[in-house]
Order: sequence, then structure tokens, then C-alpha cells
Amino acid sequence: MPTLTYRDALNHALREEMARDPDVFLMGEEVGVYQGAYKVSRGLLDEFGPMRVVDTPITELGFAGVGIGAAMVGLRPVIEFMTWNFALLAIDQLVNNAAKMRYMSNGQVGVPAVFRGPGGAALQLAAQHSQAFESFYAHVPGLKVVMPATPADAKGLLKSAIRDDNPVVFIEGEMLYNLKGEVPEGEHVVPLGKADVKRAGRDVTIVCHSKTVAVALKAADELADDGVEAEVLDLRTIRPLDTEAVLASVARTHRCVVAEEGWPFAGVGAQVVDTIQREAFDELDAPVLRVTGADVPMPYNKQLEKAAKVDPAKVIAAVHSVLYRD
Repeated sequence: MPTLTYRDALNHALREEMARDPDVFLMGEEVGVYQGAYKVSRGLLDEFGPMRVVDTPITELGFAGVGIGAAMVGLRPVIEFMTWNFALLAIDQLVNNAAKMRYMSNGQVGVPAVFRGPGGAALQLAAQHSQAFESFYAHVPGLKVVMPATPADAKGLLKSAIRDDNPVVFIEGEMLYNLKGEVPEGEHVVPLGKADVKRAGRDVTIVCHSKTVAVALKAADELADDGVEAEVLDLRTIRPLDTEAVLASVARTHRCVVAEEGWPFAGVGAQVVDTIQREAFDELDAPVLRVTGADVPMPYNKQLEKAAKVDPAKVIAAVHSVLYRD
């Protein structure tokens, strides 16, 4: 099994789906000649030509709308945002058109489109370019929200997203593009809506997604040295949420910590906690705790930025708390 970076896994998924289905095309800022702001579309223009790898002006609202229109007439666009921070300019198209078209047309008109690009914080990009917006989009009926944490999942989930007949918000971790991992060749498809146990354990469940998966795994390694076996559950898809996997893990461990990059108020973790307390309250031996980013605009200062982010030490502290070891 070859080892690929996260960006190359995404590239393979795009190439394979464009070769498989002539209705699939890529559109966005600098996806063609420049080969993508993060080089995810490297080589695709040469292979598929300018009708299927389309460079756009700097107009998120405009090209998102063009993509939705293309999807409505039967094509399968993949719309790349240079960053999900910029996609705020297109939120009207995603929320008012993409998400609602199938419902408002009584199923007659679908929007099989993927909106993808990097999200969350990188390194010292400050408040306007470091935001995790997954809870915004997961709040909207009609949108699916996908956040892969590994190269294998990046490939498999993107292929599934492109084949899905609903609009998919596909958020890539901005700090994950150079992450390496084994990726199956060929027809590797990961179904949407299925979480994955990245590490089995019996003492506590750590629910996480995207960049916090690596944080949780590192925390689990350190906890193991202290005799604590933590189960790391990667949601992979935020909506639809794999509640069965969450509840099954909590039933095994009876304790839970939810780690997410976003802000605490109305975050993804709040939905996970609500699900657990409604459906698995009697399984709990301790209250569920959340570890989130700080409830502030992301600081530019390096040390303040570090303090605002989720890290293994914060996850470990929360695990100790639910184990009553603090």
C-alpha cells in the first residue's frame, strides 16, 4: 500500500473521479495554471483541460453559484475555496440555494456538488483566517459536512462526496496537507456518515475530528504510559453524525471527552454531548467534558495562539477529570 501525503490523496481522488465520470469538473481560484493554492489540483489541468479544470475570478459568491447551477442541470462540480474563511462570501449560495433546492423542488432538482478547501487554524494567520466553521454548516438541513483526518480518509471520503447526490461541505485540515499515511490504491471509498475507531480503549472515549484526531492520539499515547487506555473515535462526518458509533464507544468505556478545534458555544461537541446525555445517560460514570478552542478570535501572537488551541495536555487534563484522577 503506497504512502501518500494528505494533499496527494485528495489529488488521487479528484483524478480518479474525473477519469471515471466525465460530468465531474473542478472549479475555483488558482486550481488550474497555478495547480491549487495547496497544490491539491497538481497536474489536473494538463490531464483534463480547461473545460474541466476551471480557473475563476476572485468571486466566491459567483463561482459557488455557477457550480450550483451546473449541478442542477446534471453535472458534478467540485468547487474549491482557497480557504473556508473566504467561503463566508458564498454562504448565501450554500445555505439558501445548495442546501434547500432538493427540498423546495420536492426532490425534482438536486445539487450534487462538493464544496471543498482548507479550514481551521494554521500558524499565525490571525483572527480572520483561522476559523473552524463546521458547526455553521452542520446546522443547516440539506448539507452534509465531512472532515477527514488522515490521507486514507481524505481520498475515500472525497470520492464518496463526489458521488453523493447531495451538496457536501468538505473541510480539509489546513495543517494536514503534508501529513503522510498509507492509502489504498484504486477503488477506495469511505462511506459518509460512518465514524472510525482510530485507537481502541476501555477506560475513556475521546471523540474528535479533523486536526484534533492527531491531538487525541498523542494524548492517548501519553495516557497509556500512565495506565489509561483511551479509545479515540474519529467522527469523520459531522453531518450525518454517526450516533451509533458514539453511543457504542461510550457503552464500552463509560466516560467521554469531546475534543474539537472550534469555539465552545454551539459547537460540534455540544451536539455530541447532547446525544450522549439523551441516549446513553445510564452508561456514564462521569459527566462528559469538552475540550475546545478558546472562546476568542484567534490571536496573531504566537504564544497566545498556542494557548488558544486544543493540545494533548488539555485533552489529558480532561481525561483525568472524568476519571476522577485530578
